[in-house]
Amino acid sequence: MLYQVHDLQRAVLEPWHWWAQANALAFGNPFSPVSYAPQANKLAASFELMLRLSKRYSRPAFEIPHVEVNGRTVEVVEEVLLDKPFCKLLHFKKARATLNEPKVLIFAPLSGHFSTLLRDTVRTMLPHHDVTITDWKDAREVSLAEGAFHFDDYAAYVQEFIRFMRGSHHAKVHVVSVCQPTVPVLAGIALMAARGEALPNSMTMMGGPIDARKNPTSVNDFAMRRPISWFEQNVIERVPVKYPGAMRRVYPGFLQHTGFIAMNPDRHMDSHIDYYKQLVAGDGDSADAHRKFYDEYNAVMDLPAEYYLDTIVRVFHDQSLARGTLEVAGELVKPAAIRKSALFTIEGELDDISGSGQTQAAHTLCTGLSAGKREHYTAPAVGHYGIFSGRKYREMIYPKVRKFIAKHN
Repeated sequence: MLYQVHDLQRAVLEPWHWWAQANALAFGNPFSPVSYAPQANKLAASFELMLRLSKRYSRPAFEIPHVEVNGRTVEVVEEVLLDKPFCKLLHFKKARATLNEPKVLIFAPLSGHFSTLLRDTVRTMLPHHDVTITDWKDAREVSLAEGAFHFDDYAAYVQEFIRFMRGSHHAKVHVVSVCQPTVPVLAGIALMAARGEALPNSMTMMGGPIDARKNPTSVNDFAMRRPISWFEQNVIERVPVKYPGAMRRVYPGFLQHTGFIAMNPDRHMDSHIDYYKQLVAGDGDSADAHRKFYDEYNAVMDLPAEYYLDTIVRVFHDQSLARGTLEVAGELVKPAAIRKSALFTIEGELDDISGSGQTQAAHTLCTGLSAGKREHYTAPAVGHYGIFSGRKYREMIYPKVRKFIAKHN
């Protein structure tokens, strides 16, 4: 019933949303007579804040129309290379591609936000790399006829996408995985290695729970301390009939969003108070930065229930990859079989989602790699999102990633 209650709540808020929008325009538009009334700026700010809080946030766009390459502005066009039931392989094609630039495949998290959360990751890499990303679909938009999507299916997508990117000409490919997909990505590559398949030149793993036993965070504790039956009963819903994915079992995005907010409620409250003050003061740049952040942060997607529950059990309850017991489609995953894909692990010193050492644990599993094919970096004073987005990512982390990829290209 949670889904129905949520939709009802949204429907009740809809008239208030339009009322707030009308008043925000009336008190904030300089062509409106009432905008010159006493305290009009405060009223406009109040209605604008109400408008933002009652808004429905849809899937954002990447909005990377061009990038600077060697001092020249180059147009960027999005093209879908593969269209799978639960994911599109999205390529950012540059009008002028640099000869022999490294080909990078980014595995975005399937954890509640859209892949546009990695917009800064993509935009920063584009001037020096040929970039493709996994653009996951909202499970409520996927017909029930497409079947279920499990952890094993994610690992299968990993292998299929790598084979596709390498193609018949065995092109060099570098894989970057951010947060949650580090586990199925490492599993998929390990399975390919065990079969003697061609592997990516390198694997860059950023802020992921390879071994959730190390310095568990509140997110880890929440998942570990509850039996799987609790998650089945309390957070799994069926998609209502008005959506294309009607009757599909999902972990709703609005529940994940509530969890995100609950982790740092004071910070979000302060952010909205600051937004109100910025509007009153006429600080348009700061207010616009707030809008851009929350347009992304508040846009959430439903996850296939099977994948969500599999992840809870395998990654957090059993820590099966770290313990050497993970099986995918009946095959035992052996990271030690990886001998040719260089490994770079990256963590944030202040990461409150994947604790210190959880990503670095990949090195203890990939024992088949020589010292020359291993690197680790802990970014000082960087939180989880700062690992792949923002100034510190661009200035501290990305240069190391670029150098690592170039070294193993």
